[in-house]
Amino acid sequence: MAIALRLSRGGAKKRPYYRIVAADSRSPRDGKYLEQIGTYNPLLAKDSPERVKLNEDRARYWLGVGAQPSDRVLRFLDAAGILERTPRNNPQKAEPGEKAKERAEEKAEKLKEAEEAAKAEAEAPAEEAPAEEVAAEEAPAEETPAEEAPAEEPAAEEGEEKAEG
Repeated sequence: MAIALRLSRGGAKKRPYYRIVAADSRSPRDGKYLEQIGTYNPLLAKDSPERVKLNEDRARYWLGVGAQPSDRVLRFLDAAGILERTPRNNPQKAEPGEKAKERAEEKAEKLKEAEEAAKAEAEAPAEEAPAEEVAAEEAPAEETPAEEAPAEEPAAEEGEEKAEG
């Protein structure tokens, strides 16, 4: 019979309370168990001594018999100094997925294109600046209505936003 040290849930809906139990690994989570060796109340503050209560003598006994602790119970045993927990290392966990990598590459390409376009624009206006000044002097009357039209559009957009919200 394989024995597991694990949590058995009790308490009401949205108000969990767990028993730390030694149980047959084939029995259901909240089902029959061999012995209760402690309690865990996740609703209490993390520094509260009442959060995790553990009978260390019985925990050592069950570990000596060959019981396998669950991940959470192993954390409790490590905090109590009963059993050493080896830290896990998964360097691929923080690595972005394939689609995220593709999006990052596309974004980098767009930035390069934008920088190249900005450089080209910076070089081109230096050469074409006198031509633009001449054009500006010839048609000052044409620019005035064009500047007034965009000023009317934001006012119309604000009215739409107010109607929606």
